Amino acid sequence: MSQLYWVALKSIWMKEINRFGRIWVQTLVPPVITMSLYFVIFGNLIGSRIGDMHGFSYMQFIVPGLIMMSVITNSYANVASSFFSAKFQRNIEELLVAPVPTHVVIAGYVGGGVARGICVGILVTIISLFFTHLQIHSWWVIAVTLLLTAILFSLGGLLNAVFASSFDDISLIPTFVLTPLTYLGGVFYSLTLLPPFWQAVSKLNPIVYMISGFRFGFLGISDVPLVFTLTVLVAFIAVFYLLAWYLIERGRGLRT
Repeated sequence: MSQLYWVALKSIWMKEINRFGRIWVQTLVPPVITMSLYFVIFGNLIGSRIGDMHGFSYMQFIVPGLIMMSVITNSYANVASSFFSAKFQRNIEELLVAPVPTHVVIAGYVGGGVARGICVGILVTIISLFFTHLQIHSWWVIAVTLLLTAILFSLGGLLNAVFASSFDDISLIPTFVLTPLTYLGGVFYSLTLLPPFWQAVSKLNPIVYMISGFRFGFLGISDVPLVFTLTVLVAFIAVFYLLAWYLIERGRGLRT
């Protein structure tokens, strides 16, 4: 990468990080409070009635899923709102006419989404230590799964922003697609508790693979093989990236 492109990439990164950093009360604190409520309600109150899951306390079982849920929603929301705001305010036109390749623009916005997702994930992990003891089965699985998931949903947020024509469109996908898939992704239960038919249906949900892989990094247990998790993540990232690159190159929804 040339020095000029590196400066452009770093500038977009810093703009995105400063953007959510300036309003940290709105971007970082709410997900931490929400996850804390999950820990109290599902972990302490309901978890004590459920008992162990695969040899671990219910609280230990749900913590990886809740961390991943916060990373997914915040990575997605950061890029979707930021890129659409740039469209709405016509700031995106400056990038379109600048001598900056599309892949640098994508990497800059995705980098901002990844930064916010990981920051929230770290904060939620710290809060979880007040409720249970975390054990680590594999650091590299945690790091790789976390990074790939944040990249994937940052790309998803970018695609949402490209297609969106109003601020209302930004909330449609999270409300009607992302939230249901996340709750049905095995955050609060193991797929082994489901009948065979619903286990098969659940495996059509890509978030199942991400949460399962992340839980394997912590507890060493998973509902699907780790290789499937990594394959699904890489495949979706490749598809989302190529689609985002094509749409931005063609100016779909960006040029008037």
